[in-house]
Amino acid sequence: MLNFSAIYSIIAFRIKEFLQEYHYSLLAPLTTNLLFILVFITVENYYSLSMDSGSFVEFIAPGLIIMIVAQESYDNSSATLIHMKQIGSLDDWLMAPIYRIEILISLVLTSIIIGIILALLNYIIFTFFIDIQIYNFFYFFYYLFLVIIFFSCFGCFVGLIFNSWDSQSTFSSFFVAPINFLSGTFFSINYLPENFKSIMVYNPYYYVVSFFRNSFNEQFSFNIFQNIFILLFILITLIVTSFTFIKGFKIIK
Repeated sequence: MLNFSAIYSIIAFRIKEFLQEYHYSLLAPLTTNLLFILVFITVENYYSLSMDSGSFVEFIAPGLIIMIVAQESYDNSSATLIHMKQIGSLDDWLMAPIYRIEILISLVLTSIIIGIILALLNYIIFTFFIDIQIYNFFYFFYYLFLVIIFFSCFGCFVGLIFNSWDSQSTFSSFFVAPINFLSGTFFSINYLPENFKSIMVYNPYYYVVSFFRNSFNEQFSFNIFQNIFILLFILITLIVTSFTFIKGFKIIK
């Protein structure tokens, strides 16, 4: 049976740290996205950019929200584990009466709370600069949860397997950032050459970004097969990360 008291304690501790380090954990990503939106507003006005659905800035705004949440979900979980390994505090957690899978659950739930806070704050800030509105809150939070679960699990996997900041930043630079930029954050698949479109068809994260963007549209189109593909991908990531935590690969430096 899960130790809910321990899970709650870890979540409360991590949220407290998140709020105490607000200049890094909160203000930095919000400022980054604000600069993105201001630059794109300027570019759109100067070059008269537009999409089939309307404004170019309104098109990329949901992608910016999900991109910053994904990056923070990865950074928060991976940095937590690597930092704890380096200062030795992870050993204290391992000696406590708590299963390793409960540590994983705590970190993922913490990332979900932090991700929701970031997403809503980004949305509120964007409303001051562009005409953007969430029409379907259920799908907004549903796909937000999927993104957070995937990237926080991946961050936990990296943080558990590796011990250095170099490894953490390498995966951030060569996996997290590229998958965000190349999965429809700044473009529509309709404008890609046919050979690149075929690659996108097998990219589950592209569908997540696309469905999340649709939650800002009045008419939401739901594809059952694409969503099954997404859930299978998230489930595999969750199973692999859980197995790694249960087995405890390289959990002690």
